[in-house]
Amino acid sequence: MAGMGSSPFKKCINPSCNLTYEINNSTLVCKCGSFLDIIYQYNYSRELIHVFYQRRNHGGNIYNESGVWRFRELINFAHLDTEDLEECSRVLVSLDGSEGRQSKPYKMKKVSEYAQVDNDSLLLQPEGYNPSGSFKDNGMSTAVTHAKMINMNRIICASTGNTSASAAMYAANENIECEVYVPKGEIAPGKLGQAFQFGAQVIEVDGNFDDALTYSLKEAQQVGAYTVNSINPFRIEGQKTIIYRALEYLDWNPPDWIVYPGGALGNTSSCGKALIELYNLGWIKKIPRLLVVNAEGANTFYELTNGVFGGEKLTWNRGRPNIRLINDYYKGKDREGVKPHTKATAIQIGKPANLIKALRSIDFTNGIVMQVSDQEMSDGMALVGLNGFDCEMASGAVPAGIRKLRQQEIIKKDDVVVGILTGKQKDPKLSIEYHLNRSNTFSKPPVAK
Repeated sequence: MAGMGSSPFKKCINPSCNLTYEINNSTLVCKCGSFLDIIYQYNYSRELIHVFYQRRNHGGNIYNESGVWRFRELINFAHLDTEDLEECSRVLVSLDGSEGRQSKPYKMKKVSEYAQVDNDSLLLQPEGYNPSGSFKDNGMSTAVTHAKMINMNRIICASTGNTSASAAMYAANENIECEVYVPKGEIAPGKLGQAFQFGAQVIEVDGNFDDALTYSLKEAQQVGAYTVNSINPFRIEGQKTIIYRALEYLDWNPPDWIVYPGGALGNTSSCGKALIELYNLGWIKKIPRLLVVNAEGANTFYELTNGVFGGEKLTWNRGRPNIRLINDYYKGKDREGVKPHTKATAIQIGKPANLIKALRSIDFTNGIVMQVSDQEMSDGMALVGLNGFDCEMASGAVPAGIRKLRQQEIIKKDDVVVGILTGKQKDPKLSIEYHLNRSNTFSKPPVAK
């Protein structure tokens, strides 16, 4: 199926600017400092849903097998003839069709009982089934595709672990150099080991993720490397397919709620963008509510959107959020020496890069931002495991957050809820510590013989 309409382009999300850029260049952030969106001028019929479904019988076509590129019309920033396999092969980056291939929603009875939601109504989608073990592969396949399109041979990122693993994996497969900046001593060994295994150059930063991101962005600018963190709008495009797969499972009838852990807020941004586009295309009539769950120790989004800081709630405000409020918040935290701290290191982020786009998502979906404790995340993680599925501690925020909103009767017992489990467990000591502690609600400690 050929690309329809005029070529896609990049557009500044700041309505006071609205500058546009061509696709085939390395500009990832507007010169005004605001982030960019990928804008499509296609008007695909909803009949395309049947094409997506038919592609599941992929017949050896890895781009149909891929849970990302199967939906390539909706992320066709390369302006391809999407049915031309030779053209797809020349441009699209895929790890042999494995990204998103195994990702779909599942029912988990023990989690639904804990969350107090009907078992038939709660669906959890484990993105840990991606090849590097997290949701990052969805967006990395599209980001590296764009890097390849503009002939970049060096990618760079900052990471709490999953981004570095995914970037290194795709870079190795594409024979591209990869540098990853990580906060020293703050990254799970399983994730750090992946970066080494896939041949990345690891740079340890004496600081947290926010410091690592600052260093990596400066380095990218100085040496002309291509940034694959979620400030990159092409990464957001790939992460939209997480929502496409969930909707496909539900026959494209949107759920009442979609729930994500909140870290850098790239997933929050991509979820909102996917829903906005599908709504504008007329593919969906109902807009799910988005629930974003912060860790209490890394709760910037929660505090700003709920008016905890300064008494003013930060909102999208038609694309003109109160930037002064954000800057005052960060300055206050720096002045007080407050750093993000949670055992859920995947979301241990104090300055979420996609904060502004995430505000748009919350606004469009009438969403909610909340926080849960490390203990609550650990309980959620344990319950997912006791259902026979694997997830990291950050993903435990999903059942914990759903449970809290059920107790407040904001989520109804029979509401259809889709929770995204963003990654698998790569820090086994967290599970071991949990189950060795008999005081934990769902622990299964060993017995001596």
